[in-house]
Amino acid sequence: MAFKGFAWFSVLLLSLFASSVRCEETKEFVLTLDHSNFTDTINKHDFIVVEFYAPWCGHCKSLAPEYEKAASELSSHEPSIVLAKIDASEESNKGVANEYQVQGFPTIKILRNGGKSSQDYNGPREAEGIVSYLKKQSGPASVEIKSADVAAEVIGEKSVVAVGVFPKLSGVEYDSFIALAEKLRADYDFAHTLDAKLLPRGESSVSGPVVRLFKPFDELSVDSKDFNAEALEKFVKESSIPLVTIFDKDPSNHPYVAKFFDSPATKAMMFLNFTGEKAESLKSKYREIATSYKGQDLAFLLGDSESSQGAFQYFGLEESQVPLIIIQTPDSKKYLKANVEVDQIESWMKDFKEGKVDAHKKSQPIPAENNEPVKVVVAETLEDIVFKSGKNVLIEFYAPWCGHCQKLAPILDEVALSFQSDSSVIIAKLDATTNDIPSDTFDVKGFPTIYFRSASGNVVAYEGDRTKEDFISFIEKNSEKKTTSSQVEEEPSKVDETAAKDEL
Repeated sequence: MAFKGFAWFSVLLLSLFASSVRCEETKEFVLTLDHSNFTDTINKHDFIVVEFYAPWCGHCKSLAPEYEKAASELSSHEPSIVLAKIDASEESNKGVANEYQVQGFPTIKILRNGGKSSQDYNGPREAEGIVSYLKKQSGPASVEIKSADVAAEVIGEKSVVAVGVFPKLSGVEYDSFIALAEKLRADYDFAHTLDAKLLPRGESSVSGPVVRLFKPFDELSVDSKDFNAEALEKFVKESSIPLVTIFDKDPSNHPYVAKFFDSPATKAMMFLNFTGEKAESLKSKYREIATSYKGQDLAFLLGDSESSQGAFQYFGLEESQVPLIIIQTPDSKKYLKANVEVDQIESWMKDFKEGKVDAHKKSQPIPAENNEPVKVVVAETLEDIVFKSGKNVLIEFYAPWCGHCQKLAPILDEVALSFQSDSSVIIAKLDATTNDIPSDTFDVKGFPTIYFRSASGNVVAYEGDRTKEDFISFIEKNSEKKTTSSQVEEEPSKVDETAAKDEL
């Protein structure tokens, strides 16, 4: 009996061991969260990373194995760094996603102090890069430099680092610097020291308080003694961008390009063939202009046309216009000088500054014929068809590749046919990927986005169901001139509920 009992215990022990081995082999290191455990889990951690994903998202699927591999490695970090995920497309989890302003997938957030502070994850998307980035983010926002070796490690020859030099590690200036380091730690590197003599490059007898920003371009280091929070943040952000940012295939330039486009300044961009006959003279003159406008809230970029096709598509530019200068102001207005010559750059920039250059619109060509039930609108005709026609206009902002837009197209055709005898109503569509949209009137963040502008100028976003019946009812309710029910010709055609949701 005793033997049988021991044998049973051995079998149980072995089965438990085998089970534990299987669990170890298949253990998932990324925590799976939902609305029921999200808050409690976040509250338990001083530092946790959360991915907001959707199961159908291709980018999320690509990230998944890298994210899991990083979570496995970071679980043994001291202290451990926890990675988690939540299906933000699940209806019950959308409240959490909205709280963190999730507008696309995947969105990754770094949450600190039990969720009291949140920052966007702006690091790499492969395991090694994720691990390196998060180890740095989980440490102090500013590294103390106590030796020349540490200084050399922190301030590399290709790094941009803001270093605070202080007579003591306390006081208003020190607190202001550390607060900024915490705020901007996701995008900038910070360090501090009591001894400026430990620092490379530049005069080192200063005792502070001063912030010295080291960079691998332009004047190599620049100082500021203004510790006002707003002024200090502006100093770090503006000084971290080269006088002229280079946009080419060199990956070491890419972080500066990202910061350039994130800058709130007016952006002046010259695109040219870097190997072309006049390239060097154009570059030289452009840098000269950039130097003369320094401190006037203008950021300058030089782009190799071969490497800038994404920018060409965004701005609606053509290769035949190179060399060109395009300027974008903070209110999204654009100004273009195509086929620019070296001796035209200075005078054109002067004309722009004096308000003598007309704004440029990215627009498809105006259609030669526009006889379909749903009228095609382009940037050049938006004013006439939507704003000045005196009609009630339902307009869809779409993307050609958007599946939901493709499913909606025949429904809008039916709606347009229903109003064909009512000249006061226009059903229209605009390709938002190839035409500029006035952002002060239409807020387009996903596709399709639908707005209605009444004959008297009232603008309202359409957020109803995407059926023929619902569109007709909405138009009749909001139009200046009511339509009759006899215009409704067919029973509504239902759209799949999932497909009716905006694509992100």
